[in-house]
Amino acid sequence: MKHEKLSEDYPAPASSLTIDRRQFLKVLGGGIIVCFTPILPLQAPEALSAVTRGLPEDFNAFLRINEDGKVSCFTGKIEMGQGIITSLAQMLADELDVPLNSVDMVMGDTDRCPWDAGTYGSMSTKYFGPPLRAAAAEARAILIQLAAESLGVPPDRLETKTGAVLDKLAPARKLSYGELTKGRRIERRLGEKPRLKALVDFTVSGKPAIRTDALDKVTGKAKFAGDISLPGMLHARILRAPAHGAKLMAVDTAAATKVAGALIVQDGDMIAALHAAPDEAEKALNLVQAKFDRPHTNLNDSNIFEHLLSVAPSGTIVAETGDLAHGKGLASTVVEATYRQGYVAHAPIETHTAVASIEGDKVTVWASTQRPFAAQEDVAQAIGFPLQNVRVITPLVGGAFGGKERNRHAVEAARLAKLTGKPVQVVRSRAEEFFYDSFQPAAIVKVASGLDASNRIVFWDYHVYFAGGDKAPTFYEVPHKRTAAYGGWRETRSSHPFDTGPWRGPNGNTNTFARESHMDALAASAGVDPLAFRLTHLNDKRMLRVLETAAGAFGWSPAVPPSGKGQGLACVIYKGTYVAAMAQVEVDKGSGRCGVKRVVLAQDMGQVVNPEGAKMQMEGCAMMGLGYALSETVRFRDGEILDLSFDTYHIPRFSWLPEIEAILVDNPDVPPQEGGEPAITCMGAVVANAIFDAIGVRFHELPITEKRIQEALKGS
Repeated sequence: MKHEKLSEDYPAPASSLTIDRRQFLKVLGGGIIVCFTPILPLQAPEALSAVTRGLPEDFNAFLRINEDGKVSCFTGKIEMGQGIITSLAQMLADELDVPLNSVDMVMGDTDRCPWDAGTYGSMSTKYFGPPLRAAAAEARAILIQLAAESLGVPPDRLETKTGAVLDKLAPARKLSYGELTKGRRIERRLGEKPRLKALVDFTVSGKPAIRTDALDKVTGKAKFAGDISLPGMLHARILRAPAHGAKLMAVDTAAATKVAGALIVQDGDMIAALHAAPDEAEKALNLVQAKFDRPHTNLNDSNIFEHLLSVAPSGTIVAETGDLAHGKGLASTVVEATYRQGYVAHAPIETHTAVASIEGDKVTVWASTQRPFAAQEDVAQAIGFPLQNVRVITPLVGGAFGGKERNRHAVEAARLAKLTGKPVQVVRSRAEEFFYDSFQPAAIVKVASGLDASNRIVFWDYHVYFAGGDKAPTFYEVPHKRTAAYGGWRETRSSHPFDTGPWRGPNGNTNTFARESHMDALAASAGVDPLAFRLTHLNDKRMLRVLETAAGAFGWSPAVPPSGKGQGLACVIYKGTYVAAMAQVEVDKGSGRCGVKRVVLAQDMGQVVNPEGAKMQMEGCAMMGLGYALSETVRFRDGEILDLSFDTYHIPRFSWLPEIEAILVDNPDVPPQEGGEPAITCMGAVVANAIFDAIGVRFHELPITEKRIQEALKGS
C-alpha cells in the first residue's frame, strides 16, 4: 500500500504577500497602533503553520484606538452568519477593558486588514482569538504607561476600566483612552509581553451577547455585495456551458446586439451581455445562439460510487493500533457494511456576487467570498494589475458553508470592468450557483468489525474513499484497529466529474455517519442498548460527560434497537470539540416520510466566548444537517447538473423544524475550540440510527429519502 501524506484541512497557502511597516501604518491613519508578533497556539496544526507562512510581520490581529475612544478591530476574517463579528469583538473588549459597543469590526478589506488565509474550518475563535487578545493586552499596557507619565504616578498604581485608566488611590483621577491618544499615532513596543487576563477577570466574554449585526440584518440595513450599486454600473449575464466539460463550438451574438442599450463582450472563453438593467442583460443573453460539444462520460449519480472505487488512489493508513489480523481471530461475530453519501450542494441564500470598479490604475472589488486575499491575487493575475493596486472589500456574506472559497465571480466582474471601462456587477443565478458549486464529494466507507463472546469490539477495519481521513479514526476503545483513507475531499476532476471541496464539517459528515451507524449495528448485533454499548467502549472523560449530559436531557430510555421508539444517538470528537446528539423520529410507513421531532445536542467546546452565539450555531447545525440526512443530493448525468433550483433540490424547510435543545457543557479549563461545524457532523448518523430504531431498516446511504424508505419497507 502506498502511503501518501494527507493535508486537506486547509487550502494551500497563497503565495507570499508582504506589507512593509510603512505601508501598513499608512493605510491605518491616526490613533494608537499596536504592533505585535503573532502568537500561534501550541496546539495549532502543522497545516495552519503552513498557511501562516508568508504573512506580514504585523499579521494576526491589530487594533486602533481613536480619539473619541472608539476602537476599530481589523481582521482579514469575514462574517457569513457565524457570529464572529460579535465574539471577536467580545474578546478584544474584555482584554482591552472597553465596552463591547465601543468596538467596530473592520473585516475582510485587503487594504485595511492584515493578511488572512480565509474564514473556514472553524478556526476564527480558536486561532485568531489568542493573538487578538494579546494585541489588546499590549495596547492596555501601553495606555497605562502613557497615563502614568501624564499623571505622574507609577504604573502599578493604575488600573483600566471601561475605556479609561484610573488611579487606584484616587479614582477621580483618570484619563480616557481617547484623551491619551489625542489623535496621535503612538507606536510603542513593550520589552515584555503582558499576561493575558485570567478567566475569572472576564466581564464580556462568556456572557450571552446579542449579535452586533442583528438589528441591521432584520431591518434590511445590512449590506451584501448585491447591495453595492455604483454610478454607471452595468449588470452582466454570462454565457454558461450546459454541462461540465462541454466545449463551445460556435456562437452568434447578432440578435443580442440589437437589444437597446446592451453591450455584448466576447473575450476568450467569456461571452457576456451587459446592460444598465439586469433584466435587459438577461434578455440579451437569451438571444445569444451558442452550440456546445457535450461530453459523454456515462457517469451519473447512480453509478458514481462504482466509478470512484475504480479510480481511487492508493490508500494511506491514518491510524493503526494493535494487530488487526490477531483481532479478527478473536471475533466471534463480524459485522461488515459499506456506507455511501452522494454529492451535496452548499446552497447559500446569497449566490456568488461581485462588483468591480476600475479607477485609474486601481481596481476595487466588492465580493461575497470566504477568502478576500485569495480573491485579490486571482483578480490581479487575471487583469494584469499589481497586487497592491487591487483592493477587495468583503461586505457581509449571506452564507457560504465552505462554498465561497473560489473567486471566479470576482475575476469575471474585474475582467468585464476592465473590458467595458465601467463598473460591473456579476450575480450568479440560482442555476449558476448549483452548476458552479464545489460540492461535498460523494464518498464511500467500508467497515468490518467484530465482537468477542463478551460483546467487546475486538477489531475495527475502516476504509474511506474520497471523504478524507482526518476525521476517520475511531475514538472508541478497540484493541486492534486500522483506518485507511483513499483520496480526500479536495480530489480534483481526475476523480469527480465536477469540482468538489469543503462543505460545513468537511471530512466529518460521511465519516461520522459511517462510524456511528456501524456502532449502532454492532450494538444491535450484540443485543445491547446503543448508549450502554458506547459507554462500555469509552474511556475519554469528556466524551463520557457529553453523552451522559445528552442522555439526561433527552430522557434516554435504554432499549435494544429496533425498539420502535424511534430514538437514535451519535457522537463525535471534532477538532477539540465533543458532541453527543440524540434524536426522536416518526416514520410514516405509508408515505415514507420521516419527521424528526426532537434533537438534543450536548457540546463541550471548552471556554465559550458568546454562549448565545454558540447555541445558535448548534441549532443551525441540527437544522441544516437534516438536509443531507433526509433529502439533499445532487443529481447529474454526463456532466450536466440536473438539480438547478430549489424546486428539485430540497433543503430543510421550516415545517421540518424539530424541537432542538442545545446544551453547552461547561469546561472552562480548555481554551476555546471549534463551534460552527462539529454538531452538524452527527446529524446523518443520529437520524439514520433513530430510523432504524423506529422501523428496523438500516440505511447505508444518505440521504434517507421518502422514496428510499418506501422501497426499503417494501423489500423488508
